[in-house]
Amino acid sequence: MNRRDFTRTALLGAVGAGMLTACGDDSGSGSDDSSSDADGGPNVITGPSIRWRLASSFSRSLDTIYGAAEVMAQRVADLTEGKFDIRCYPGGELIPSLEVLSNVQTGTVQMGHAASYYFIGKNPALAFDATVPFGLTARQYNAWLYHGGGMDLMRDLFSDFNVINFPGGNTGMQMGGWFRVAVESLSDLNGLKMRIPGLGGQVMNEMGVNTQVYPSGEIYPALERGAIDAAEWVGPYDDEKLGFHEVAPYYYYPGWWEPGPALTFYVNQDAYDKLPATYQHALAVAASEANVNMLASYDHKNPAALERLLEQGTELRKFPEDVMSKAQDVTQQLLEDEAAGNAQYRKIYESYKAARSDSYRWFGTAERAYADFAFPTNT
Repeated sequence: MNRRDFTRTALLGAVGAGMLTACGDDSGSGSDDSSSDADGGPNVITGPSIRWRLASSFSRSLDTIYGAAEVMAQRVADLTEGKFDIRCYPGGELIPSLEVLSNVQTGTVQMGHAASYYFIGKNPALAFDATVPFGLTARQYNAWLYHGGGMDLMRDLFSDFNVINFPGGNTGMQMGGWFRVAVESLSDLNGLKMRIPGLGGQVMNEMGVNTQVYPSGEIYPALERGAIDAAEWVGPYDDEKLGFHEVAPYYYYPGWWEPGPALTFYVNQDAYDKLPATYQHALAVAASEANVNMLASYDHKNPAALERLLEQGTELRKFPEDVMSKAQDVTQQLLEDEAAGNAQYRKIYESYKAARSDSYRWFGTAERAYADFAFPTNT
């Protein structure tokens, strides 16, 4: 079975599976064993007992984004009758939140879960594994990844890190973040201090913003003490949990830099190669299930969370047109400049850009017409 057929099969298997959650806290090493049932016959799974550790970039309190690792780990355990045990650890417990990829690469942990744009300093093309400003939505990204050649390109990219990657969730369209001061025009961004990662952060830099990156647990105190003037995270459900509405009154939209940010499970290639084939297949199916589940969960939780925020006095604001236009122009220039001097980046970008063009034409027809007519607004 080739890679594209395998990922397609894994996705279809995940959609039909039940959504389950659980995760342990211990770590250890694996040992080979096989077992029999009470009648003396062999169990379905007779492979070795293996225990892995997974380091997440996210805090345990963010139950949906961190929870994707739990969904995946429980499903792997179910599919292997408990023999393949993946123990999940929140950001900072085993390793720093922003050092997940490098620790999987070296084998310090067998797995990680993060957003790949955290690591664009290692390779700028990693942005395409998560999201780029004015890029693909969650549905469009999955179409490119599973059916448009994206997975092959990402697998080639991660092979440079001794990592094999699996889709690990998507938040869907994000909000534009929390601001302590109002942004009435492009000029109001000049000199602003903002927490924002990835290529979106580079775009904001070009627009006069002093950008910084903090893990989730450090954003609130930075906003509260005025170390930053603005911060983006995900959307209403997570943002309410983190309490940003308590220290910043203005909630901007849309999050043009994250139209469909994907999360990724990183697996150390050496550890993966040692797995029995049945465990490898279980891991792929479980990751695909987590990928589907996260988006559905956010889509369910965000509407009510947004209403609660508005009831508490949050002022919802749309980014001014000059901010949106400038950001789009800067994004295009940054993408083209990087592609001009980086062959690997250019190969991925050309595939991604073609998928975006095709998707935009289609989604801009029936989907957009329906949304423009049917969707209410909070403006």
